[in-house]
Order: sequence, then C-alpha cells, then structure tokens
Amino acid sequence: MNATQTGIIAGLVLGLAATQGFTAFLVTLAVGFVGLVVGRILDGELDLGDVFGRGRDK
Repeated sequence: MNATQTGIIAGLVLGLAATQGFTAFLVTLAVGFVGLVVGRILDGELDLGDVFGRGRDK
C-alpha cells in the first residue's frame, strides 16, 4: 500500500471517529480528501508548486 492509499484510509477513519451526527458524511469526505492530498504529496504525484503557482520572475 502506497502513501496515497494510506493517507486516504487514515483520513476516512479519523473522519469517522471524529464525527457524530448529521454532518458525518461531509466531515468524513473533507478529511478523506485532505488525506488523499497529503498522500499524493508524499508519493510525489502532486507538486505544490504546480498547484499554487511558482514565483514569477520579472
């Protein structure tokens, strides 16, 4: 299992553990997405410089 899979599973489990109530689905989805992004960054499949843009040279 790579870091992306580990990150999304950890995010989903933590989201389920942290929620109790009507908004459980939305909180779990958000935490799972954060876990997915962190896992992709750790795998090197997502570069934050590409997401946020690099500094512009003038």
